[in-house]
Amino acid sequence: MAALKYSRQRESIKNYLLTTREHPSADTVYSHVKEEFPNISLGTVYRNLKLLADLGEIAKISSPDSVDRFDGFVQPHNHFFCTCCRRILDLDLSMEEISRLNQAAAETFDGQIESSNTIFYGKCSDCKGTCS
Repeated sequence: MAALKYSRQRESIKNYLLTTREHPSADTVYSHVKEEFPNISLGTVYRNLKLLADLGEIAKISSPDSVDRFDGFVQPHNHFFCTCCRRILDLDLSMEEISRLNQAAAETFDGQIESSNTIFYGKCSDCKGTCS
């Protein structure tokens, strides 16, 4: 495979994802990166997000609201989807807890589980008393 040509725009996209705890959509990434690169197109952002995800440098989260979100933190972790405000939050489970989840699933599955990507659903702390 040929070496990947350096791109300042791709680097800006990756840096943005590494510095936010949010899990932005491509449109949100586009809005942010457009501040630094006013001529960048939404298509360029989508192509670079796909490339970065394919390379394992960022994570793509297929969210329940059908809008892909992106995460700069690629270590194994789980997520929480707020059914009220639609945010995706990181769940701070230890690797031991994630391993226990994988092991429990493996006990009832005839295949071989190597990893997991779990999304929990409910209301976040901001919404739990205000959203119905």
